Amino acid sequence: MANELEQMVLRKAQAWLDGPYDEETKKQVKYLMDNDMKELVESFYKDLEFGTGGLRGIMGVGTNRMNVYTVGAATQGLSNYLKKNFAGEQIRVAVGHDSRNNSRMFAERVADIFASNGFTVYLFDALRPTPELSFAIRELKCHSGVVVTASHNPKEYNGYKAYWTDGAQVTPPHDTNIIAEVEKITDINMIQTGAHPENIHILGQDFDEIYLNRVHALSLSPECIKHHHDMKIIYTPLHGSGVRLVPASLRKFGFTNVKLVPEQAVVDGNFPTVESPNPEERKTMSMAIDLAAREGADLVLATDPDSDRIGVALRNKKGEYVLLNGNQTLVLLLSYQLTRWAELGKLDGKQYVVKTIVTSQMANAVAKFFNVKCYDCLTGFKYIAKIIRENEGKAQYIGGGEESFGYLAGDYVRDKDAVSACSMAAEAAAWAMDTMGLTLFEWLQQLYVKYGFYREGLVSVVRKGKEGAELIQKMMVDFRENPPKTILGSPVVRINDFKTLETLDVKSGVKTPIVQDSSNVLQWFTEDGTIVSVRPSGTEPKIKFYFGVKAPLRSVEEYDKVLAELDAKIEGIKKDLKLE
Repeated sequence: MANELEQMVLRKAQAWLDGPYDEETKKQVKYLMDNDMKELVESFYKDLEFGTGGLRGIMGVGTNRMNVYTVGAATQGLSNYLKKNFAGEQIRVAVGHDSRNNSRMFAERVADIFASNGFTVYLFDALRPTPELSFAIRELKCHSGVVVTASHNPKEYNGYKAYWTDGAQVTPPHDTNIIAEVEKITDINMIQTGAHPENIHILGQDFDEIYLNRVHALSLSPECIKHHHDMKIIYTPLHGSGVRLVPASLRKFGFTNVKLVPEQAVVDGNFPTVESPNPEERKTMSMAIDLAAREGADLVLATDPDSDRIGVALRNKKGEYVLLNGNQTLVLLLSYQLTRWAELGKLDGKQYVVKTIVTSQMANAVAKFFNVKCYDCLTGFKYIAKIIRENEGKAQYIGGGEESFGYLAGDYVRDKDAVSACSMAAEAAAWAMDTMGLTLFEWLQQLYVKYGFYREGLVSVVRKGKEGAELIQKMMVDFRENPPKTILGSPVVRINDFKTLETLDVKSGVKTPIVQDSSNVLQWFTEDGTIVSVRPSGTEPKIKFYFGVKAPLRSVEEYDKVLAELDAKIEGIKKDLKLE
């Protein structure tokens, strides 16, 4: 079997040697054929596919790698699909990119292919936040758009997210239909390039101002900012695309004391100061937190390379900086927006918020308190955008997000937006201090007293390559056939299977349908209120386990004690499921 795979790979690699590929690519393919069969197999054993976030992969030669040819095939396939969908129309597209190595080159290739297909193309003049690309699609009335980014992945990765007319990432059936068109591109001569450069229009700082004005329109507490405009804020763009617009947005909101981490304000696709440019990790945030400690800052903010994810660290009573998880950031921003909307008399029963099924149930509790509908959707911001699309003209979206450090306030963008989230976090901090004399961290503790102390955990089991992908699929099959009967001694009473779209009541055996898109996700609910969710990542070689536990918090004084108990419970669940 292994030999058959190698033979197939060698045939595909030989086709690259014989085909109209550039000489440098051929040289690299030849080197792998002669010296590294394992890497050759990984590079050619399959074609890079659209997952939940479009294309994403390691950069290099081969059909399973990010390079100008795989990017070209994806773009030509997308172009062909757009021509079928919008026959007779002058198709308009927007193209953006982040700070990763080769991102500009890939973005220019994408723009060239779109232009060569006769489309009107809007290409940003340099790196920009992903949410601004989503905004551009809506603002410029485009049919589609592409951003070249691999979000917070390590430096060897790059990626390609495709967007639809509403500025959201493509959802079914468009995603599978695009894949079908991409698969028809069997020869690079089918990719149209080098024609109609006049179709490409460059977007610059004038367009940034339009976007920043829309972000600023979200502001709910300008007077509070006036009183606390000099609040010390440390911000790091982690070598990425937030470097200019996040500070510009904070200034527009009225904050005058924003300091960037100088070493990380350098745009660099090698991300030299971090192992991984992911604000979810404390190691990644350490340089910003150290600077904050030296400066006595009130708030630490970070964005990932394409500036759609936000990292937040807050100072506690002991002067230590606590790195919030994505659930805590979401709960704070949602609570702030809903509180202010209520105080300003803007809630009339027609508003709603959205979160994903693996995101903290505390968001549901907050929404219920304000009598605002909370939708639960599949993981991936495109599903949040889908709910916004379905409610257009019927109800008003306030905000929402997911546990993976993504939040969106307002609906003028249809992807997570760390530019606006950073500004809203800073405004919430100014408001909490102005109206209650509380830091944002102290207010979070008060929210736990009010709604219950919700605590979440996450374990990602990484299994790389072809074997890893097969092992992850087998784990999901085994969990379906043999789900746990108890978790940490508490009986499993309900199972949600988002693949079969059924909820099983374990005691009665009764199954009821789930009204949702299908996805390979399992959830187990126990008698004591614990929730465990399992899902393979759509963009990375890993399977994720999400844990949600809850306990009452009678007073802020008991915070540390209850936190320790909940964390111990999560560790116990990991051991019980043999994940530790």
